Order: sequence, then structure tokens, then C-alpha cells
Amino acid sequence: MTIDAAPVTVLLADDEAMIRAGVRAILAADPGIEVVAEAGDGRAAVEAVRAYRPRVALLDIRMPKVDGLAAAAEIRRLAPGTATVMLTTFGEDEHVARALGHGASGFLLKAGDPRELITGVRAVADGGAYLSPRVARRVIELNGDRMARVPAARDRTAGLTDREREVLGLVGAGLSNAEIARRLYLTEGTVKGYLTSIFTRLDVRNRVQAAIIAYEAGLAG
Repeated sequence: MTIDAAPVTVLLADDEAMIRAGVRAILAADPGIEVVAEAGDGRAAVEAVRAYRPRVALLDIRMPKVDGLAAAAEIRRLAPGTATVMLTTFGEDEHVARALGHGASGFLLKAGDPRELITGVRAVADGGAYLSPRVARRVIELNGDRMARVPAARDRTAGLTDREREVLGLVGAGLSNAEIARRLYLTEGTVKGYLTSIFTRLDVRNRVQAAIIAYEAGLAG
């Protein structure tokens, strides 16, 4: 993995100090990631983003004063260059669905594989979308009968060109535009053009929603 000259700056927000310490320790294992600020509630998280402008805001969904979902919406308004990633547990299914609808860039499990945390932070920092595989499966289940949704997703993607399907699969795998461009020997501008077409044809608003369809259609993997 190539480490950028400038580290990926991260805001870490969780109301449990022990969780913050654990996440910080995991991220510290990657010299290309730097936690520049911490917050114990959503309001403080928004203020920290305003002050530090990190590339990634890692937000617990349940926090006092202002919860992670409201904080993410405010952060996207104030600092559109900061990607928001939600920290979740399996007991917060309703919140995961809401966050998906509000355009979060990623979902990570607090009790997930530590390597996923680093991978997810790097993916969204580079403009990609990242869903912990376990979260992705759960979100698909939440969206209805999977047996019905799989053929529906395949029908939705059937109208895409072969190249668009290829790009969509890589979005589902969490790759950024730059990574997709390198993988497919394209320019980033060409990749953006494909994504615009894909989002329009699938009637989705963001990369995470597109990634869910890629998972359902069996393209991500």
C-alpha cells in the first residue's frame, strides 16, 4: 500500500472513551492515518470538523446532545470535503437504514475486524464507499426479502453496459475513482462519467446505495 505524503486525517467521535481509545489504537497501526481530534458527542464532533477539516469523520450513531446521524448531516453541509463513516452495532438496524438514506460514505462495525476499520477509512478518504461485509449483508436483509431483491437488482443492472457493470462491481468492492481508473486502465474523468450514468440508470443518489445494488446483483466480489 502506498502511503500518501499527507496522512489521512480523522475525527473520531464516540461517547465511550474506551471505544475511542480502542479505535485510535487500531488506526495508529497505519502510519498513513492520523486522528487529529476526538469528540464525545455529536455537537462537539461538528465543531471539531469545523476546526480541523479532517478527511474522514468516524461517528458513533448513538451519542448524546446530537446523535451521529444528525452530526453527519451537519458535517456534510459545513464540510462537504469530509467523508462521514458510521460506527454501528447489529442492535442499530433502524439507524443503519436511516444513515444509508442520508448518504453516509461507509458503515463499520464496532466489533468488526480491525483491518476493516483501516480499509474503510482509507477507502472513503479516497472518495470511495465502504460497507463492512457483515453490515452490507444486514442492510440488504433490512431492505426486504433478499430472494425477491436479488433478481430485482439483476434486472436493474441488466440495462448497464458491460463496462458500467464492471465499474459498479468495483464500487461495491469499495474502490475509489482513482483505484477503479488504475484497475481498468481508464482516466478518472472517464470513471466519473461512468458513475454519473450508473447512478442515473439505477436511480440512486450515492456510492453506498450503488454498492448495495452491486452486492445484491452479485457484482461485488
